[in-house]
Amino acid sequence: MNRREALKGAAYAAALFGLPPARGATAAPPLPDKSVLERDPEAYWGRIRKEQFLLPDWRTFLNNGSLGVAPKVVVEAIVDYLNRSAALMVEEYPRWGYETLDEHRKEIAEFVGCRPEDLALTHNATEAMSTIANGLDLKAGDEVIMTDHEHPGGSCCWLQRQARHGIQVRQVKLPIPPSSPEQIADVLVSAIGPRTRVLSFSGITTTTGLVMPVRQICDAARSKGVITVIDGAHINGQIPVRLADLGCDYFASSPHKWLFAPAGCGLLYGREEMLDRLWVNVVTSGWDKKEELKAARFQMVGTNNRAIFEGFLAGVRFLKQIGPGRVYDRIHQLARGVYEKARTLPNVEMLTPADERMYAGIVSFRIKGLDLKPVWAMCKQRRIWALESDKFRVSTHIHTRPSDVDMLFEVIREVQSGKAA
Repeated sequence: MNRREALKGAAYAAALFGLPPARGATAAPPLPDKSVLERDPEAYWGRIRKEQFLLPDWRTFLNNGSLGVAPKVVVEAIVDYLNRSAALMVEEYPRWGYETLDEHRKEIAEFVGCRPEDLALTHNATEAMSTIANGLDLKAGDEVIMTDHEHPGGSCCWLQRQARHGIQVRQVKLPIPPSSPEQIADVLVSAIGPRTRVLSFSGITTTTGLVMPVRQICDAARSKGVITVIDGAHINGQIPVRLADLGCDYFASSPHKWLFAPAGCGLLYGREEMLDRLWVNVVTSGWDKKEELKAARFQMVGTNNRAIFEGFLAGVRFLKQIGPGRVYDRIHQLARGVYEKARTLPNVEMLTPADERMYAGIVSFRIKGLDLKPVWAMCKQRRIWALESDKFRVSTHIHTRPSDVDMLFEVIREVQSGKAA
């Protein structure tokens, strides 16, 4: 395949992902020198957005908590693999779903902090949560506790088992905003009863961005003989974490939110001692090879597009190249700015706690008495992409500009003051 043919193929693949052909075939430039960050941080992050992402200047994106934005290097990795696999310029099957992908899992496990054999690749956290919920041996009357702030992908798997198998699901109400991590831990641990078999909760809640005291809760639950399941859809890439240090039995993740992975990438982690207790849901050859395959049993789901995991690796390397600490700090710096702006609004009710240990890149708030329909209509007019709901949930990442945050608050103030057209 010559260069001209490769570029033509890249154009077709770019079209597949909804990108203009010219941009899909354009390589990302090198990262700005770290001296720029030291001299002028806003200039550095402005260049990161402009040079490393495909986001146009006119787009204000404040909904990373629903679906993240893949940088150019990730899109390029996907397109490149699609081209090479279509030309059979690879020596392995260009798929996943029957392969253990040991090298992929090794690199990803090193970043997320666990053993490769305890990690399985999935499509998203919802799939991983369903694998866990449907894989555990639970009988009628066994109790599963979860919070009232779970995403449907982390709650409906248990509710279906309640409807189908007669387990009992009990929802615990979280104080919003909580006063401390200790209060949250006490609420959940004290809810454990004699029939409780599973405690399932989000590591960072999708509703308010609350960072839960996972280790404290998991340690207390294990002392009572209760299995812990963490919906970690918002964790990887938003805050520093080592999965093996969380103390949970099972963990599900959606790295396409915060870890720069393309849509369709997920993770399932199981503590070594707990993997054997889980049945596979989608069954093909290898389902019973517990000792040989370990967590890889749960990614044997039939033919899938391997290009997305080439993109996943590119996303991990991109974050590491910038520096995880820099990324996490920038995410929180921007979110802190959102919090400070929100708390000055008239009639505001802050849902995210003021304690900075308890939020990272998501800030949620309500404004009492404000009709949100004109807010969302004006956001669409001004090309502000935010989560439309009965409250404001603003999620920031390194591609977020301070001016993006300012634009949202300008809309809110205009609607509050009655000046909105």
